[in-house]
Amino acid sequence: MADLTAHNLDVRYGDRRILHGVNVCARAGQVTVIAGPNGSGKSTLIKAISGEIPYQGKVCINGTDLVTLKAWQMAALRAVLPQETSIAFSYSVAEVVRFGLEAGAMGRSQRTSALIETALQRVDLTGFSNRLVSQLSGGERQRVQLARVLCQIWEPMGDDGPRWLVMDEPVANLDIKHQIALMDIASHYARQGGGVIAVMHDLNLSAIYADHLVLMKEGAVAIEGAPSLVLTRKSLRDVFDCPIAPNVIAPNMPFILPQSMFAC
Repeated sequence: MADLTAHNLDVRYGDRRILHGVNVCARAGQVTVIAGPNGSGKSTLIKAISGEIPYQGKVCINGTDLVTLKAWQMAALRAVLPQETSIAFSYSVAEVVRFGLEAGAMGRSQRTSALIETALQRVDLTGFSNRLVSQLSGGERQRVQLARVLCQIWEPMGDDGPRWLVMDEPVANLDIKHQIALMDIASHYARQGGGVIAVMHDLNLSAIYADHLVLMKEGAVAIEGAPSLVLTRKSLRDVFDCPIAPNVIAPNMPFILPQSMFAC
């Protein structure tokens, strides 16, 4: 099965229940976007389906229960671009990107340098190999991490099925040029047969790039489907608890504006 699914997923932090019986299905060949207010459980869901935190319920990747996979098997199937990454030591850009190859690839040693340079070129960091990551801007560091995860799951399809790119707020530190570039990379990865799951706050980028959009509220899925069906006035008001008006600027392409802006 070419999908990544969560069945009746619950997550608790102490006595606090963060996720409430969440059911989500992301399909390979598509970009699935998870959106919602702060504290709605988006990042927790990403961590759970990536196997990074304990959960109750069931998570399957390509039909295999996540709990049956060893760490190296998970690393070969999915790569995670976290919301924030701190690097404690003075690693160069090339060294950080190489971590992705070491985590997810087997038998690529002869191609390591070429893959690193190609990955850096894809994220607009040509010539950065020897720069120290600690000396880069926040957006540049984010693009280094993107190059790392791309190296980890370089081929969208493997012998064990599609590979998965899982991203938590990937465009948060990026300027508009690199936001679009990152989402283009993600979209292209999906079109090649891989799977993409991304937490996003930008509803307009979500409308453009998502094949499947999941809106969460208070630890549960509020509504999901195609962006043109999900991003309605009623659903946006219900989920975000504020007046938001979708406008259609192209067939099946809503554009979101806060209603208070209409008075300007």
